[in-house]
Amino acid sequence: MIIKNEKELKILREGGKILASLLKFLANETKEGVSSLDLENLARLKMKEFGVSPATLGYTPKGSRRPYPAALCVSVNDVIVHGIPNEKPTVFKEGDLVAIDCVIEYKGLFVDSALTVGVGNISKQDQKLIDATVEARQAGIAKAKAGVRVGEINKAVSEVAQKYGFSLPPELGGHGVGKSIHERPFVGNYDGAPDSDYILKEGEVITVEPMLSAGSAELELLPDGYSYRVKDGSQTAHFEHTIVVTKNGAEILTKL
Repeated sequence: MIIKNEKELKILREGGKILASLLKFLANETKEGVSSLDLENLARLKMKEFGVSPATLGYTPKGSRRPYPAALCVSVNDVIVHGIPNEKPTVFKEGDLVAIDCVIEYKGLFVDSALTVGVGNISKQDQKLIDATVEARQAGIAKAKAGVRVGEINKAVSEVAQKYGFSLPPELGGHGVGKSIHERPFVGNYDGAPDSDYILKEGEVITVEPMLSAGSAELELLPDGYSYRVKDGSQTAHFEHTIVVTKNGAEILTKL
């Protein structure tokens, strides 16, 4: 969406703060012995407290066979995105990487964010993967500005991944958001992805969300119809912010 007035911006800022608080709470609860179902249940309780709605619950993306059944996506280790937390719950163990992705609706507008948590003591390589994914997200955000090609964001993300020797599955990326969960443009993680030549406008709301694999970029869709895992079983990480594009850069909405 493109923000039309201060009221819309205020709603998005408030929604972004709520989502950031929710994800911080869930990250602190992500410990050994806790399950993906536990996080789902906690998220639903907190959403009620905050007065927001789980945007993914019951949402059917284009091409999907059924509505998504949860308020969160919880993706563990080699599952890189869209892991369903409540159908076959995963109990977290020491060394796991757990990505928590959430979209909320607040006063009719949507914000989207994700982070990855290491459970207990994780390997140096896995910490490097987490750090690289955060760095890639921030590099992409730093390029966002009115009048800039989306491909400049994509290029910045991919350069960080390449610097650390990690992979970016080409099918995955960020997107427009605000009036609905997924809008144009697609914010791919490499220059040349669809919509790379799209010119960002002042007031445009998008997400920047690198999803990195420590190994292969080749994915497979699991039988649940939503979860994507890396075919070679490599560890993955996912970080995302919703931002507003301005004349002078980007305002990050989903941070405290």
